[in-house]
Amino acid sequence: MQSMKPHAVLLASPGMGHLIPVLELGKRLVSHHGFNVTIFVVTTDTSVSQSQLQNLSQTSNLIEVVLLPPVDISGQVDQTTSILSQIAMMMREALPSLRSAILAMKIPPIALIVDMFGTEAFAIADEFMMLKYVFITSNAWFLALTVYAPTLDKEVEDDLVYNQKPLLIPGCKPICFVDSFEPIRRPNNQVYKQDYLRMGTKISTADGILVNTFYELESQTLAALNDKIKLGMVANAPVYPIGPLVRPVDSGVRSEVLTWLDMQPKESIIYVSFGSGGTLSAKQSIELAWGLEKSQQRFIWVVRPPVENDSAATVLKTSNGCHDSPSYLPDGFLNRTSKNGLVVPIWAPQAEILSHPSIGGFLSHCGWNSSLESIVNGVPMIVWPLFAEQKMNATMLTEHIGVATRSKLLPSQDVIERSEIDAMVRMIMVDKAGEAIRARVKMLKSCAEKALSKDGSSYSSLAKVAKDCEINLQRQNAKTGA
Repeated sequence: MQSMKPHAVLLASPGMGHLIPVLELGKRLVSHHGFNVTIFVVTTDTSVSQSQLQNLSQTSNLIEVVLLPPVDISGQVDQTTSILSQIAMMMREALPSLRSAILAMKIPPIALIVDMFGTEAFAIADEFMMLKYVFITSNAWFLALTVYAPTLDKEVEDDLVYNQKPLLIPGCKPICFVDSFEPIRRPNNQVYKQDYLRMGTKISTADGILVNTFYELESQTLAALNDKIKLGMVANAPVYPIGPLVRPVDSGVRSEVLTWLDMQPKESIIYVSFGSGGTLSAKQSIELAWGLEKSQQRFIWVVRPPVENDSAATVLKTSNGCHDSPSYLPDGFLNRTSKNGLVVPIWAPQAEILSHPSIGGFLSHCGWNSSLESIVNGVPMIVWPLFAEQKMNATMLTEHIGVATRSKLLPSQDVIERSEIDAMVRMIMVDKAGEAIRARVKMLKSCAEKALSKDGSSYSSLAKVAKDCEINLQRQNAKTGA
């Protein structure tokens, strides 16, 4: 059976940070471009909870969210296996289930959209004559590094890794060794050779590359990616900035946190959260507590139990929550800060918090979803990178875009002391030195709104993708005589 509406299949890799932007992309395809959308979610038994999936699937009547059978990679991994490799394995294991599900569809999909971990599904798209797209849920600078990495020769690798020279990417800002994506800093390991480079190569075989960014945020990098003389030759496909796609505020959400925020002065609160996967050591948790207290600024802090030597301990796990008083915080901290601060165990409604007028700053692990949420709400940041491409994000947000400040040392490698935390919080919240950052992020908030509005840069980019899908649908219908 054919349809007059384009039907797109979206494939989301494990983790809420990957699923949320994929869902928002699906919603825009439905609401703005008249698509039917099916989202397939790859999970383990712990990467996404049933209640989370249920909530997501209820967001739109026109989007079908399908949970593929959980994959088990326990026999292929050990404690040393990287998160990147684990996700790549899960996606490979899920391919037979994905193929069977697509084969059983009454209305054949016209396009397959995967994230960077799902590019091996392109073989399925080719089999069923579907257009194939990659959706980069990070930024264009990270995309530039990923598609350029397979072209690096041994001499350039050695310069980067052993001489720690900056990596020069045509048309883009150079990437310092300390900021580069972790697999690139270890080019002889399996993650780099078998997973990361393969992803970069496969991305370049797509019919198009969608990126969760907007032109006004990364104009130089986006221009380079679409310039055949610079990066266009290795990207080998048109690059479409379609962001910022972030989870919208749910006006029906009420919680103790939001009630407390309602009673606070405008832009007086710094929100502290390390996303769904970030964790701190016990010593760093104590220093952060003292730094917040010393700053004398109002705060909301989403805490989770400390984990030693693993800043990404909860990336592929869900938590049952914990409502006990955190025993790992300094003695008396909760009592001393009870008038100015709110400590929330495990989870808080981040989209609703960042959009609240009482929020004036965000201390964040600078995962790309969180970074975009901060920008679209005009909230300046203290960036605290922990894993994945977050060090690149931190450099981009502080040095390229100017919406954040950061510590002198890397939080993933050193303990940031309370005095520096105190100074960063004051700088973002009240000091004159932070005025330029506060003004810059408010200006970009306006740019983000325009990019997504009708005829805005991101709206127009996604419209081009939609048009290509419509043309492909017409061709398919003509072949079958529909």
